[in-house]
Amino acid sequence: MRTLVFAAFAVALTSPAVSRAQGVETAPASGAPLTLDDAISLARRNNPTFLSVANNRRTADAAVRSARGAFLPSANASFGARYQQGGTQVFNGLNFSSSSATKQSSYSLDLAYRINSATFVQPKAAVANRDAIEADIAGNSEQLRATVTQQYLTVLQAQARAALQDTLVNTAKTQLDLAKAKMAVGSGTVLDVRRAEVALGQAQVALLKERSNVDVEKLRLFQQMGVDQSAGVTLTTEFRIDSLVYTLPQLLDLARRQNPAIVALRSRERAADLNTKVAKAEYTPTLSLSTGWGGNSYQYTNPDFLVNQARAGTLQNFAGCMQQDSIRTRVGLVADGCTGTPYQFTDAQAAAIRDRNNQFPFRFERSPLAFSAQLSIPLFDRFAREERVQRAEVDRDDAMYNVRAKDLALTADVTQAYLTVTTDIQTVALQEQNATKAKEELAYAEERYKVGLATFLDVTTSRGTYEQALIDRVNAVYDYHKAFAALENAVGRPLR
Repeated sequence: MRTLVFAAFAVALTSPAVSRAQGVETAPASGAPLTLDDAISLARRNNPTFLSVANNRRTADAAVRSARGAFLPSANASFGARYQQGGTQVFNGLNFSSSSATKQSSYSLDLAYRINSATFVQPKAAVANRDAIEADIAGNSEQLRATVTQQYLTVLQAQARAALQDTLVNTAKTQLDLAKAKMAVGSGTVLDVRRAEVALGQAQVALLKERSNVDVEKLRLFQQMGVDQSAGVTLTTEFRIDSLVYTLPQLLDLARRQNPAIVALRSRERAADLNTKVAKAEYTPTLSLSTGWGGNSYQYTNPDFLVNQARAGTLQNFAGCMQQDSIRTRVGLVADGCTGTPYQFTDAQAAAIRDRNNQFPFRFERSPLAFSAQLSIPLFDRFAREERVQRAEVDRDDAMYNVRAKDLALTADVTQAYLTVTTDIQTVALQEQNATKAKEELAYAEERYKVGLATFLDVTTSRGTYEQALIDRVNAVYDYHKAFAALENAVGRPLR
């Protein structure tokens, strides 16, 4: 367990630096294939909006560490120095004078410990908040996957429409050749040729627009991926049209259990409930313990100041002794004699005083150890505590309402997406039939025109029907794929 904790701590410290050092990755090389999974992977590593959301994980982890750290004592170390010029100072009406400036220094190491009932609840609330942020990140990751998938499909749809326009341009050229051949043998008119030329020009204009649209949609795809666009990248993922293997009740059950958005809201509801308990814990007593170590140094800048004081004191003692002996001899008592150590001041004593004065800055005199304990009981803080409790309870109720609202929205979104997918499956089948019939109609009209049983207007009309049927078929296919991607987004996980 200790190894896992240490490993997690090391990863937490190194991952921000690693992520910043990585920078922005580049897209595949020119002409390289790009699958949908590759596009999603690149987006999750480079999309700035998603990365800004994922960055919240660091603050959530820090909040958990801080909440758990409340069980540990706080420690403070300090060191200070002070210089005081010599002179007279007044303190409480008394004059204190010194002819020497002084230097002082001090150190302290203090430990404090504080605990109440909130100390035990806050780690759980912080973990719940972190779980909610992780769910938010998962939700944004799923939303990014859905966005990239939709844009990937949009690019494929644009490419399919451009390829279709290539086919339609070739069809228009064939019809122009047919009209010119008919006019060459005398069975056609210049009007038929002009109509065919106009139709060819319109098809070529449509082709230019579709090719331009492909470039624009590719640019938007790379924007979602968060990387610069590379020329010639080929999208290679193929999508099948499959029937749904899930029923609507199964999809609703999956969404309620796994959709990251509702999972995040449930985590926030739990965090809000725990935050309410934290706010109510302010009514409970708080135990505070403290102790510390410290020391001081005090030094006169003029070392002879203390020597002169000591010498003056010795002389004062000698004078007092001499006066006392004079009195004793006058009254007939034996003199004590003023020749002992208290009445002599030697150079050794002066050197010892100078050495004791040499304390600044690190020759400390340690202060006595102290220990204090305090139990405080909150009584009244002008209703500020009650306001915080009410705010926490309102946040808890709002979180509960948000879960309920999301559950209702989830039911509606999944149901709507499910119905859209089932409808689009049928639409694709019908559009396939319409395209086949339109192709047969065009071929029949061209054959009738060749033998003179139909006009070129009939061919043009059939061609317009055929063109619209092909476009509708392409749109129906990709509408299905986009609807399926929207269903996956509503459920909150891939379904194939």
